[in-house]
Amino acid sequence: MTQAIHPTAIVAPGAVLGEGVTVGPFCLVGEAVSLADGVTLHSHVVVAGRTRIGARTQVYPFASLGHPPQDLKYRGEPSELVVGADCLIREGVTMNPGTAGGGLRTEVGERCVFLAQSHVAHDCKLGNNVICSNNVMLAGHCTVGDFAILGGGCAAHQFVRIGAHAFVGGLTGVENDLIPYGMAIGNRAHLAGLNIVGLKRRGFEREQIHALRRAYRLLFADEGTLKERLEDVASEFVDEPLVQEMVSFVRAGGDRAICTPRDAAGADA
Repeated sequence: MTQAIHPTAIVAPGAVLGEGVTVGPFCLVGEAVSLADGVTLHSHVVVAGRTRIGARTQVYPFASLGHPPQDLKYRGEPSELVVGADCLIREGVTMNPGTAGGGLRTEVGERCVFLAQSHVAHDCKLGNNVICSNNVMLAGHCTVGDFAILGGGCAAHQFVRIGAHAFVGGLTGVENDLIPYGMAIGNRAHLAGLNIVGLKRRGFEREQIHALRRAYRLLFADEGTLKERLEDVASEFVDEPLVQEMVSFVRAGGDRAICTPRDAAGADA
C-alpha cells in the first residue's frame, strides 16, 4: 500500500511515513516526525518537533501537534510527543511535547478521542481510551487514567491526577486529584460520587460496583482523618481489586490534594 501525499502538502526530508499514510491538502510534516501505518492527516494539519503518531490515528484540520511547549522555562530541549494508535484528533486540537522538568515526554495512549479545540499540555500522561470533549484543557504534567471521560470545557490544573474510569462534568475546574471511578463537577470541582453510569457502560459487575460504593462511603465518612479511613478501607476490602486501585491512587499522592465531596459523606450517584 502506497502513501497518498497531496501536492499542496509539505513533508520535510527526514520525516518517516509508514504504509498507507495520507497527508491531505496544505498539511506540514516536520523533519523529525514519524507517522505510523495508516495515519491520516485530513488537511491543514501541522505536525512538528519530535512527534510520533501511532497507526491509523486520524487528525483533522487545523490541529497543531508537537510545537514547543507553552512553558517559559523551556529552552529548546530535545523533548517529544508520542500519540498512540487508533486515536481521533478533531479540529483545532493542540498537543505539546515535554520539558526537562517532566521527563522530556508527553504521552497519549491508544484509542483516545480529542474533540475540537481540546489541549494537551507539556508532560501530560494519558492512558488508553481517554475521551476529551470540546475545549477540554489539560495543563502541564497532568495524568489521566484509562477510560476517563472529560466533559466539554473542563480544565485541569497542572500536576492534577485523574484516575481511571473517572468522569469530569462539563465546565468543571479540577484543582485536586480525582480518584479512580470518581465523578467531579462544579466551578471548582468537588467529588460528586462514583461514575456509576460509566461503570455500568463498561460492563463492571454489580458486586464490583457495590464494593466501590461501600468503600467510597467509608473513605469519605465524617469520622476520623482521611489517612485513618484509607487504612480502614484498605484492610476491609483487601480482596477487591477496584477498591485497592482507589487506595493505591490516594496513597501515591501527588502535587495536588485529593478532590473530596462537599458534604463529608458525599453522594454516590
